[in-house]
Parts: sequence; structure tokens; C-alpha cells
Amino acid sequence: MKALQYRTIGAPPEVVGVPDPEPGPGQVLLKVTAAGVCHSDIAVMSWPTEGFPYELPLTLGHEGVGTVAALGAGVTGLREGDAVAVYGPWGCGTCAKCAEGKENYCLRAGELGIHPPGLGRPGSMAEYLLVDDARHLVPLDGLDPVAAVPLTDAGLTPYHAIKQSLPKLGPGSTAVVIGSGGLGHVAIQLLRALTPARVVALDVSEEKLRLAREVGAHEAVLSDARAAAAVREITGGLGAEAVFDFVGVEPTVKTAGAVAAVEADVTLVGIGGAALPVGFGLLPFEVSVKAPYWGTRAELIEVLALARSGALSVHTETFSLDEAPLAYERLHAGAVDGRAVVLPHG
Repeated sequence: MKALQYRTIGAPPEVVGVPDPEPGPGQVLLKVTAAGVCHSDIAVMSWPTEGFPYELPLTLGHEGVGTVAALGAGVTGLREGDAVAVYGPWGCGTCAKCAEGKENYCLRAGELGIHPPGLGRPGSMAEYLLVDDARHLVPLDGLDPVAAVPLTDAGLTPYHAIKQSLPKLGPGSTAVVIGSGGLGHVAIQLLRALTPARVVALDVSEEKLRLAREVGAHEAVLSDARAAAAVREITGGLGAEAVFDFVGVEPTVKTAGAVAAVEADVTLVGIGGAALPVGFGLLPFEVSVKAPYWGTRAELIEVLALARSGALSVHTETFSLDEAPLAYERLHAGAVDGRAVVLPHG
């Protein structure tokens, strides 16, 4: 089969031929109908040789949907042809966090060498994907594969982040979304669907601000040196009750802290690597700063239900598997409107 692999540190990914996978006991083989292109993949391909955590070559793609092509021995509850989404943050299934349904926070994944598809083990940028356990598959129930695949990360990750702050986002509150691209434009829709909060979007691109307005942002502010003052003005000087930074670089993290209200939640979702200092007098009183990771399987089910109800949609651009390197080039250049989706059989 064909697959998009990261093969050499510092080189672009390549479309290559690899052996067809076969499911072993308990495993499920999917025919991939859609795979999502994500900034996390670009981050992986930017890491230096020293300390690179995965074995190469690595088939990319941690967002995937497909149809069941074959079942390994002992698999129940699925049939060939079933359309499913892949829950990406795989865990051991037995530790205390996994028992709570929080496989994204599995306590033993590192110890046992368990990795998500595309982030350590073969991913969805291929014609077929091997899933290690049927519990990591969620029925699509009529959702279009292209519309659904970004929801497995670009929908699940902001949903998980926002859900924790819902108690603070009542009537009269303000939520700030920094970075209104792939994850951010989904976050805006989630905030509009789940809360009565005023939503303020920040981005450096007028095109992304236009997208933010289209999907429901009440205010769209250019993310520059004057952004924090603009948000303070919008909020009557009080700041926002919840701030979600989907970029995570030094300027955006600084802005996130600067627009936070007393008792606000500041959630650093982006993986830009910047930190927000916390201490008495550094931020308004009792501000909480969090850095979440992905979401739970139950939350993915909820996200797909929101999409099914019409409350959530993702702007997408599609590419064939042969065009997948181009999709990453466009994403790296900031030229993708929403999310890029690869169709391995398209």
C-alpha cells in the first residue's frame, strides 16, 4: 500500500510503498477514508536528531477515519464495512486514569511504549491503518468522513479544554480564543454552542479573523502589541473569564496572561513551547493556568454528536495521498483555510 512517511530528520515527508498490515488478535484493520493534517506533525518533523523520540521511518497522521476492512481474532462489536473514527491517544486501558476513561492521561503509556497512531506508531496517512483495540473506534453514524476526521483532534482537543472552563462562562462572561485557524475556529463554534459567553478571537492574519467572524466570533482583534489593550477595552477593563491559546509561542502566551480576569482560566493548548509564569502579583488573583492534552473517548463521542446536530463544522481543504507533502507545505506556510484533509483512496 501507499503511505506518507517521515523518513529522514529534517527532510520533507515522502509517499512510499509499504507492506499491507494484517490484524492480529484483538486488532482492527481500517481502510482509511480520510486523514487529517495537523501542526503537531510539523512540530515532530522540526525536532532535531538529538532526543528524537520515535523510530523512523514513521507513517504520519494522528487524525483518522475509515471503514472496517478486517477483524483480528476475538474482536466483537464491529463488522466489516462499519464507518468509524479513530480515538488517537491510546493508553494501557487498565491504570487509574484509563479506568476513568482518560486514556489521554494514561499513567503507563510511556513505560509500556504505547504511542498514538502517527505519533510513534504507523498513522492514518496510508491506505490502511492497524488499530490495536476496538475500544479506540467510535461509530461515525452518518457523518461525512472529510467533515469528521478533523474532529478527532481539532475538535476533541478544544472541546476538552473548553469543557473544563464551562462553569466560568456564564451570561456576561468573555472567552478569548488566540489563534483562529485549525483548532481555534472549532473552539469558537464550541464556545458559541455551549456557552452564552462573548467570544473574542485574536489572530495575526486578516484572513483568519474573517474565518473567526464567519464561524461566530463576536469580536475579531488583530493579534499584535495592542491586542491586550483592545480586549481590556472590550471587557470594560475586567479581562476575560477564560482564555484559550491555540498557538503557545511567547507573544501569544504573554497576551493570554495580559487579558485574563480575576479567577480566570488560562489554557495553553498550542504546542509553541512558551511558558506563562505563575506567582503572586504576576497574574490577577487566582488565575488558573493549564496545559491539557487531547481529550477522552467519551468527549470524542460528544464532539461527534455536536457535529451530527449541526452545531459544529470544520472548514476543510482536501488532497490526495500523492498531494499530502503539498498539504504539509501549505499548512506550514499558513495557507490552509481551516484543516487540510488527505483522501488516501481519493
